[in-house]
Amino acid sequence: MGLPVGRPGPGCRAAILGVPFDCGTHAFRVGARQGPAAVRRQSGLIRRFHPSLADVDVLSLLGAVDCGNVALTPGRIDDALPRIEAAAGAILDAGAVPVGIGGDGSVSLALMRAAGRRYPGLVALHIDSHTDAYPYEPDDRYNAATQFTNAAEEGWVDASRSWHVGVRGFTYCSGVLDHAAHLGFRVVTAETLLRRGFAQTMAEFRSTVGERPVYLCWDMDVFDPSVAPGVCTPTWGGLTAREGIELIRSLSGLNIVAMDFNTVSPPQDVNDMAAHLCAHMIMEAMLLLARQHELIPDAI
Repeated sequence: MGLPVGRPGPGCRAAILGVPFDCGTHAFRVGARQGPAAVRRQSGLIRRFHPSLADVDVLSLLGAVDCGNVALTPGRIDDALPRIEAAAGAILDAGAVPVGIGGDGSVSLALMRAAGRRYPGLVALHIDSHTDAYPYEPDDRYNAATQFTNAAEEGWVDASRSWHVGVRGFTYCSGVLDHAAHLGFRVVTAETLLRRGFAQTMAEFRSTVGERPVYLCWDMDVFDPSVAPGVCTPTWGGLTAREGIELIRSLSGLNIVAMDFNTVSPPQDVNDMAAHLCAHMIMEAMLLLARQHELIPDAI
């Protein structure tokens, strides 16, 4: 989006952090490690002004910067997680909100660790077609389906107030929703979300978390493959682009302290559709942060 490259300094309230990592173990789609580069390329199409919402340059108001990518090797998760956590921690210590670009979903654990160390009582709002709170085998604890299991067990998030929103579709094993509930998470399926509506559902979430710090994790496969084909695990019956934008705009009033947008997988993308939509969603998130800091009024 034309942001200055560098580390967050005084007055910086948001910082982009590329996390070019995937576990390399997906049965069919490996390539989310290329996500940050693709999203950055497509972000050149994003314009800074929105006349009906915020006819000002919110990126400049936030003092946002692009911190570049974490230096890591895809597939080496034991090495990658502490590197990602350290990079996000440096952004948080500077007083800015890290906006991670994945990478597959495994990167969210490191980002939640960084936020959880600095914000006790952290609550997760996970927008995804999957819970990513699956049980794990002893020799495969850390992967792109277990990050929320680990975040809950390690105590980085308050699972009793954390939600998985948009869950739908088929799974590889049974008992997935029961396992998430056992950990304490609440699961809002896509069917429930669309039936109740975004505003009502998110109003209930706001009343549940109050002023507590929130980690926003947005998996791009919450969108339908017709609008975001290049994701790690496409699942039919997802949100349209318009619905996803409406959903993220309904998150005003939360105390968001860190976030990530993940699972864009360029080798499977079509005309960079998922990467472009992800860049747009990051811009929508910047509007959220600007409202949170009272730099612009609430959405119309």
